[in-house]
Amino acid sequence: MTELGNRLKEARLAKGLSLEDLQSLTKIQKRYLIGIEEGNYSSMPGNFYVRAFVKQYAEALQLNPEEIFETYKNEIPATHHDDLPEQLSRVKTRRTVSEGSSKIFDIIPKVLIGVFIIGAAGVLYYFVVNNVGDKANDLINNENEPVKFVRSDNLEKAEDAEKDKTKEEEKTDEKETVEETPVVEAPKQELTPVQNSGKNSTYDLKNADKFVVKLVSTGETWVSVNNSSGQSKFQGLLSTTGTQSTEVDLTGETKAVIVVGRTLDTEIYVNDQKLEYAIAPADVVRQNITIQFVPKNE
Repeated sequence: MTELGNRLKEARLAKGLSLEDLQSLTKIQKRYLIGIEEGNYSSMPGNFYVRAFVKQYAEALQLNPEEIFETYKNEIPATHHDDLPEQLSRVKTRRTVSEGSSKIFDIIPKVLIGVFIIGAAGVLYYFVVNNVGDKANDLINNENEPVKFVRSDNLEKAEDAEKDKTKEEEKTDEKETVEETPVVEAPKQELTPVQNSGKNSTYDLKNADKFVVKLVSTGETWVSVNNSSGQSKFQGLLSTTGTQSTEVDLTGETKAVIVVGRTLDTEIYVNDQKLEYAIAPADVVRQNITIQFVPKNE
């Protein structure tokens, strides 16, 4: 180990730096740092790099590089210009080649430009002669021809478009007229209670095309249905364990009288519309219900 290497290593250790830390600081490979500390410069690319690495090493440890170079000038190899002749030889060779070939390279662009200009002029001349001659002949021939009026295609397209537009407007007007025609909806069926007293209640059935009564038992009940003449249309027991419902068509009748033995367990439907009891079933269990049918055309 040289005196320079010993001093640098002691300064590094005094700052608590490892070779890896110093490598990160200086970006110098670790093997070169070891070579500097051991005074072994044979692994380095050249004397110039030795001096450069020593300077970076010293600066990283906050030492004065000039003082280091002056103190250990006998240990630090001086730079030599060994490569200078080779470099000069390369420069000379390049210069010789450049001088010999530069004249040729100067002439080539000029020749290419000249060829391009001549070719462009020839193409232009050919184009002018052919086109001007044809146009002149066409003008001479056309002067003796009578004038012809040709109907424009654009005019025909415009007229067709106008006709199509008129047809679309007419269709739109017809559609709007149809849409503006009010649609008369058929009046909905009305089943209205008009009178009730004691166990008797009366309903009017209007705006209906038919008169169909359906009785449904939710438990057990006795019911009967008579027409306006007192003729029985149905009577019997309805229950969830036996016959649960019955349907009676009274379309040809003007009135129906329904006797319900137990309203709490009986639902009445007139043309699929559920009848709401005018008298609460909890208050009167047995009820007589009269429905007066007014046909729709009357």
